[in-house]
Amino acid sequence: MTYISAKPARQTVETLPANDNNQAALADLSFLDAINNEDEVADLARRAERLGHVTLIIMAIGLAAAPLLYLMLA
Repeated sequence: MTYISAKPARQTVETLPANDNNQAALADLSFLDAINNEDEVADLARRAERLGHVTLIIMAIGLAAAPLLYLMLA
C-alpha cells in the first residue's frame, strides 16, 4: 500500500517560486493544518463513505416507492 500524507511539505524562503512577490506570507495557511494525523483523515473518509451509503440506500428506496405510490393513488 502506498503511503500518502495529507500534509504537504512546507516551503521555505529558498524553495518559493521566483515570481512570488510576497515573501512575508509563506505557505503556512492551509486547511490541512486542522487535521492532526492520518488517523483523523481515515476517520473522516470512513464517515463520508458511510454517509454516501446511507444516501444511496435512501435514494433507492425513494425511487422504488415513488412509482408504487403513484400507482396506488391513480
